[in-house]
Amino acid sequence: MSFSKNVKNELIKIEYESSCCERALLYGMCIFGKCFSSMGIGIQTANENIAKLYKKLVKKYCNVDCSIKVSPKGKSFSIMIDEKKSCDKILGVFGHTEKGSLRINFSNFDCEKCMNAFVSGAFLSCGTVSSPEKGYHLEFSVAYHNLSKSFATLLSEFDMTPKISNRKGYNIIYFKDSEAIEDCLYLMGASSAMFEMMNIEIVKDIRNKANRTANCETANIEKTVRASYVHIEAIEKILKVKGLSFLKEDLRKMAVLRLENPEASLSELANLSGLSRSGVNHRLKKILEISQNI
Repeated sequence: MSFSKNVKNELIKIEYESSCCERALLYGMCIFGKCFSSMGIGIQTANENIAKLYKKLVKKYCNVDCSIKVSPKGKSFSIMIDEKKSCDKILGVFGHTEKGSLRINFSNFDCEKCMNAFVSGAFLSCGTVSSPEKGYHLEFSVAYHNLSKSFATLLSEFDMTPKISNRKGYNIIYFKDSEAIEDCLYLMGASSAMFEMMNIEIVKDIRNKANRTANCETANIEKTVRASYVHIEAIEKILKVKGLSFLKEDLRKMAVLRLENPEASLSELANLSGLSRSGVNHRLKKILEISQNI
């Protein structure tokens, strides 16, 4: 089951204490559905439980009966109310008429939690969210331009600033920041999904830090190996051409130590020699200079 479907299933199960909030939920489902006018009101979804909830609430608050149509393969569930009398009744319940552009009617929110329920209804109708394991993206696909602007204004009242784009004639209101998505999930009432997302974020962060540490350690090892190879090549050249006795005692001891410990870092050579790291580095550099001058 997808993360988006889990979120919607969580929202469907919310039991609202006040009927005004449940009515606001329906308002969000209706106005962000497939269509919302005197010519037709309806919803199309891949989640059967959303269609059942829509049918139930339309009957409860608008006294309009509707039926659910299932696609031939059973992957899509749709409700279409096309009788003008019934459409006008639903529009009237939410204070809309067939005239004028479609915007949110804020008079439908009777308590401070109604807008939360409304956003939840909008998500059930036209929202989707990607799995946080793959990326961060939550969006609402809105059919009407002025409605999308009105919805963005509503979200701004919760200190949320969504981005807006257009895709195939639909107005897309979306968030790509993980913190904003978590805030939106919490706003709608999907707290379990929010905590799941936060846990996934923590695991991803730990994994990324571990990978960075491993990459850093690998890079350090490669750097040490390359440096060691250069040192040993120089010492072997001196040994072949002049012999190690050609070197002063302190450099000869360092050359022997390096040959005996080809994989050791400068810090490890410092511990073995009793010198400082910079002292070891200085002597090895002198050996390189001598090799180059031979």
